[in-house]
Amino acid sequence: MNKFLSLAFGFSALACASVQAEQLTIERIFDNPTLLGKSMRGVKVAPDGARVTFLQGRNTDYNHYDLWEYHVDSGETRILVDSNTLHSGPEQLSDEEKARRERQRIYGKGIMEYHWSADGKALLFPLAGDVYYFDLAGATAKQLTKTEGFETDVKFSPKGNYISYIRNQNLYVMHIASGKEQAITTKGGGSIKYGMAEFVAQEEMGRMTGYWWSPDEAHIAFTKVDESNVEIQVRNEIYADQIKLFEQRYPAAGTPNAVIELAISNINTGNIQWVDLGGDKDFYLPRVKWFADSQQLSYQYQSRDQQTLDLMAYDLVSKTSKSLIQETSDSWVNLHADLRFLKDKQHFIWASERDGYKHLYLYKTNGQLVRQLTQGQWVVNSLKRIDQKNGKIYFTGRKDTPREQHLYRVAMTGGNVERVSSRPGFHKVNFAKEGDIYVDNFSSNAVLPQVSVHNASGKHIAWLEQNKVDSNHPYGPYANGIVTPEYGELIADDGQTLLYELYKPRNLKSNQKLPVILYVYGGPKVGQQVTNSWSRNQFLTQYWVEQGYVVFSLDNRGSYNRGKAFESPIYKHLGVVEVADQLKGVEFLKSLPYVDSAKIGVFGHSYGGYMAQILMYKQGQEFAAGISGAPVTDWLLYDTHYTERYLGHPKSNAEGYQASSVFPYVKNLSKPLLIYHGMADDNVLFTNATKVFSDLQKHNKRFDMMTYPGAKHSMRGKATKVHLNHTIMNFFNQHLKGE
Repeated sequence: MNKFLSLAFGFSALACASVQAEQLTIERIFDNPTLLGKSMRGVKVAPDGARVTFLQGRNTDYNHYDLWEYHVDSGETRILVDSNTLHSGPEQLSDEEKARRERQRIYGKGIMEYHWSADGKALLFPLAGDVYYFDLAGATAKQLTKTEGFETDVKFSPKGNYISYIRNQNLYVMHIASGKEQAITTKGGGSIKYGMAEFVAQEEMGRMTGYWWSPDEAHIAFTKVDESNVEIQVRNEIYADQIKLFEQRYPAAGTPNAVIELAISNINTGNIQWVDLGGDKDFYLPRVKWFADSQQLSYQYQSRDQQTLDLMAYDLVSKTSKSLIQETSDSWVNLHADLRFLKDKQHFIWASERDGYKHLYLYKTNGQLVRQLTQGQWVVNSLKRIDQKNGKIYFTGRKDTPREQHLYRVAMTGGNVERVSSRPGFHKVNFAKEGDIYVDNFSSNAVLPQVSVHNASGKHIAWLEQNKVDSNHPYGPYANGIVTPEYGELIADDGQTLLYELYKPRNLKSNQKLPVILYVYGGPKVGQQVTNSWSRNQFLTQYWVEQGYVVFSLDNRGSYNRGKAFESPIYKHLGVVEVADQLKGVEFLKSLPYVDSAKIGVFGHSYGGYMAQILMYKQGQEFAAGISGAPVTDWLLYDTHYTERYLGHPKSNAEGYQASSVFPYVKNLSKPLLIYHGMADDNVLFTNATKVFSDLQKHNKRFDMMTYPGAKHSMRGKATKVHLNHTIMNFFNQHLKGE
């Protein structure tokens, strides 16, 4: 489940103009190119740190991407591959690729993803269903496949001798030099998939692949997914001129999941050995990773209730598995992607929340704990680089404040944590595999996103995109009107600290009373709203403030990046502590002299849409109006892995499921409510909307609705976004301003 209108990649330092700022418009916010500057995504550093590559949209077509590079030594930026020279015209994606891109939130055409070879001499990318190999020395792209089938999940082998891919639900490898293709599996089709990630692995676990090369290229591990037990949901996707009927295997809460098996194929002999995963088939396989010695395969075994996670090691010779680490929780164990096997082949790094906060630990490969590397009442976000030569580990985290993400480093021996990034704000970091170079995607509440190159000490080397706001920048005319938020703290019922941000219009007049938009998400894992960062949501916030609204957001308990004690109060009963915490925010708003306490509106999308409805039904007396976007209304309609993580299994918590849905409270609606939903949403199914429409009608409750033909959960497309945001603004203007 994802935040509304999330930013893929953007850029820029904010330099306020001296002239009076122009007024933002909704149309301008969603113009192409965007106010954020150039369209850049997929930034990667070459393994040796000599180059930085990225995908960039064209000035004439913002959503059409080509492959570019920045050469660190020369400072030259140039295009590597013009995708039109390889394929022009429409690109017909397979259904599997469409679904995969939706799960990855990849939107556009041309070159959408690519991979570096381990030696940094070549690049690999899929385009129009085939695979292309780009040799840097010759500056040429070679088409490696030309088939009727659609190749997806394309990879280099670790030493660069092979490529691998999925076609027609089977796994293939190709020897690059000879062009010889080898089918690792041949029986995929229908409900059987080889080397592929099942729906919940992609959508909820962050695992987009189902196969893994051994470091020595001798073996390849892969999954067999059997979806025959997964219930078929007959789903309509309603478009402007047609209705498409889909039979989607969607594992709703409480229903069977796909059955997962794990196998290892010998590339030279073709022999396959199957890993014994035990007799219980009702489990999750969230991660698989080879040991550095290529003789053992690690896999993570997660129980269906997600309260136990085992890091397992399978030995290729003895063909047996053993548990190295077991994580347990009385609520749920969060997954992570921070397992790293060290080059010494004797140790690995692991992340755990066992002390209440996510921190890094050093282990021997036999599972013996060596030491805890980081500690404190703050969280590590992501492990970024292990510099064994100098004994340093680099990671992003929230040590200074949960509102900001910084790059830090700590010695392999543990000890003091040193901050590497300097500017206050939000740093997203991508390191070279071997070199001392990283790319920093930075922003703050006063600085539009910038992309820069740094060395390992944090020293700035070059701008990839400074995105300087001047008279020539798309945001230039509006920059002088920027409003930065006030940050503050409130106290929850259990004594924990709640963080909020508050935007208010400039030049408030004495005795002026203003309406409020309470902008809420409120959900776990991806739900943090209060950060010192910039995204397209900021443009909407600035627009709302220009229109005379106070804009307020609060991260309630259940939100991520605050530790398990802050997350866990939502367990087995959603829509309770979240509501209590948001009401703390409403109480605070009503205490402000410039707030019209009778004109507070609430708006949210996805989990925020659920929150908006729950607040309007449970605490409608506190709000003048509400807008609910693409909401879950009945948690029995949402998928197993996400829903059962927080509510448990429906059989053991039927009362919790009922109480957490909106339906016991619909009858209480007493204020204006707008519900909108995309009619082709395959994440939060449109049934969530139609079911609540029907229930509101049964209770003779008046409400407004807006449905968008062809729109998915993220509401893509300029026309859709412009119309949606005009609809939101008009609704609030009518009910909060009386316009």
